[in-house]
Amino acid sequence: MKTLNNLKPGQSGVVESITAEGALKRHFLDMGITKGVVVTMERIAPFGDPVAVRLRGYSLSLRRAEAKKIVLEERA
Repeated sequence: MKTLNNLKPGQSGVVESITAEGALKRHFLDMGITKGVVVTMERIAPFGDPVAVRLRGYSLSLRRAEAKKIVLEERA
């Protein structure tokens, strides 16, 4: 199972599912993280947290723990 947390800068993936529940899942959906959307890892902070991702034409910053809850289908 590949998660958003596993991507390196420049790599992309397609959201397959979200394992978070409740308020966090709703928060992801409100930010546009939905099944089928392409997400690209832009950069990782010097100490590894947070990470910056790009989706739907904008950048988003997520904690590593949050990124682990987004399951991806890796793109070639």
